[in-house]
Amino acid sequence: MVKVICEDGVRHWRMVLEGFEGNGEECSHRNVVEEEYLRRKWLTTRLFLERRSVSWSIEFGAHRNGSPEIHDMIADYIYSESPEVDMAKVSYHFVRGKDPKKFALTLVNFMGKCYPGEDDLAVARAVLMYLSLGNLRDANVLMDEMKKQVQFREIDFPRSELMQLINYLLKTLQRDALPLFNMLRQRYKSSIDREPMFHELFDEVANKFYGVQRKNSMPGMFGDFFKMMSGE
Repeated sequence: MVKVICEDGVRHWRMVLEGFEGNGEECSHRNVVEEEYLRRKWLTTRLFLERRSVSWSIEFGAHRNGSPEIHDMIADYIYSESPEVDMAKVSYHFVRGKDPKKFALTLVNFMGKCYPGEDDLAVARAVLMYLSLGNLRDANVLMDEMKKQVQFREIDFPRSELMQLINYLLKTLQRDALPLFNMLRQRYKSSIDREPMFHELFDEVANKFYGVQRKNSMPGMFGDFFKMMSGE
C-alpha cells in the first residue's frame, strides 16, 4: 500500500512540475522575475509533497506520523532542490524516516557548503530531534556514520562545546542518570542558547527518557515547529 501511495505521490508531483514548466514562457511574457518564478514553483511543489503525500500515508499506512519512505523522499528532495536549504525542515523529515545513514551523508555534504558555525548546529539539531522522538539508536547511528564519512573524505568534524555536549548526552541517555542530564544542561547552557529550539528539544528528551513533564512550549516559530514535530 505504501508503495502505491509513494508512486501516486511522485506521479502527481511530476505533474505539478510539468505544469509550472509549461507556464514558463507565459511567465516570461509577463516579465515575471525568474527568481520569483522559481521560488513559487519550489514552494508549490514542497507544499504538495509535505501535505498531500504525508497525509495519504497517514490515512492509508501503518505509521502515525506518515510513511518513513515518504519522509526520506521529501527530506532528500528539499535538500537537493530547495533554492535555500532549510536544514531544520530537512532534519524534521529525516528523523521520521528510516535511513539515518543517508541523513549522515546529507549532513556531511551540508558541512562543506554552510557558513562557519552552522555545521555543529546542524549536527546537534539532528541528534536532538532523533532523541526528542525517543530514538537513541538512530541518533548514535547518525553520529557514527558521520564520523566515518568525514574521515573517509579527509575533512574535519565540527569541534565545539556544543559537540562535546552531544557526545556526553548520547552516553548519558544510555543509563538512568537524570542528575547528570540536568548537570549537562546547566554546564553547557551557553551552547544550548545558540538556538532557541534546543531548549524545547531538551525538554522533550527529558520527558521521553526520564519522564520529566515538559514545560510549556516557547511562543513563536520554534514553538510552532516543535508542536508540529511532536504531533500535537
